[in-house]
Amino acid sequence: MIRRRVLASILGTAAAALVLASCAGGGSADPASSGTGAAADPVTLTMWTRSVTATQSQALVDAFNAEHEGTIKVELTVVPFQEYLQKVSAAASGKNLPDILAANVIDGPNYANLGLWADLTDRIAGLDYADALAPAHLASATVGGKTYAVPHVMDASALYYNKVLFRAAGLDPEAPPTTLQEVADDAAKIAALGDGIGGLYLPGNCGGCLAFTVFPSIWASGGTVMNAEGTEATLDSAEASSVLGIYHSMWTDGSMIPESRNEDGSTQNTAFESGTAGFALLGSKALGTIAENDKLEIGVAPIPGADGGTSTFVGGDVIGISSTSKNADAAWTFLSWTLDEKTQLDIFAKAGFMPVRTDLANNEYAAADPRVVLFNSLVADGQTPYSVRFFQTFNDPQGPFLSLVRDAVFGDGPSTLPDNNAAVTASLQAS
Repeated sequence: MIRRRVLASILGTAAAALVLASCAGGGSADPASSGTGAAADPVTLTMWTRSVTATQSQALVDAFNAEHEGTIKVELTVVPFQEYLQKVSAAASGKNLPDILAANVIDGPNYANLGLWADLTDRIAGLDYADALAPAHLASATVGGKTYAVPHVMDASALYYNKVLFRAAGLDPEAPPTTLQEVADDAAKIAALGDGIGGLYLPGNCGGCLAFTVFPSIWASGGTVMNAEGTEATLDSAEASSVLGIYHSMWTDGSMIPESRNEDGSTQNTAFESGTAGFALLGSKALGTIAENDKLEIGVAPIPGADGGTSTFVGGDVIGISSTSKNADAAWTFLSWTLDEKTQLDIFAKAGFMPVRTDLANNEYAAADPRVVLFNSLVADGQTPYSVRFFQTFNDPQGPFLSLVRDAVFGDGPSTLPDNNAAVTASLQAS
């Protein structure tokens, strides 16, 4: 996850320059037919996505162009994720946004609030499978009862564990822990193996990573991290204290790998991949990128709460039609095609990507690997926290959230939460 983002300040002035009223509908000047989705005349659509979703986005564009040759063509521009917001800002300022604009799901509320996307509420409602679209993604792009984007690429956080080390420590590799306290207990048994083996590897110096992996335990425990408006932190709650207290105990008793304290996210897979960590908290993409070997057999389980329950942070990207597009109907032809069952199965599921529809979680391709089915199923009940100042508060390495977690885990413990929670709230409310 990107650790430094200043979306509101980057885009605020630019968005003010957009002439939204003249292009909100987008259909009147569209040479494509809105009734059937077929283009009356050839239409070229421009589309931007972040580099972190390049593989999935390119696969969709290539397949769509092949099926719609001579009618609609999508031209994809992949932008390095570090440069994405600056490029969007410049385009918004010059009223030169692409027809189709993707965004990190966390940016959804800002894009919608700033008027960068056209309203898709009625179009989405017309889909037979509208209720099956990833709910957290739709919520991220819904403002004032109107929805401005649909799911594009999914990610979810989970608890990874090494079955090889489970066996070595006398634990049942088919019975992963169901509470965070059990994670701590099992991590201690694995750390006791010695010889460079550790219990848990945590990205302890990466705010965005910690939000992605620690928030779910708070949610699973029945707590929250912010109010619904995203303007007040609730990380001084009993639930947050319990969760962070368990992590603190893992640090003080030595079951957390020492390098966790300085891990900024850039090498967070390394310890687990090497077979020297019993547990890691990672996203769905790690399942396809970490290779198993004689020291590592990967097990995956939902992230548990302190005393039970499960949850996940639903990440990834959403995608919408820009508010300045003159080809809204043709653009919707593409977006709705990406959500179709055949597309989701033959392009996403077949390649091991998570489908964006909950009704396709247990599909024919995922069925071969229960771990993939698990990730797919997590989306239905997962959460994505929303705030217009999410990145400044939670992802920025200088932001108050990272200090909150580091003090609670590596410092004096949960007793530090009240003061640090006040600092998080102040950041959420900053202009």
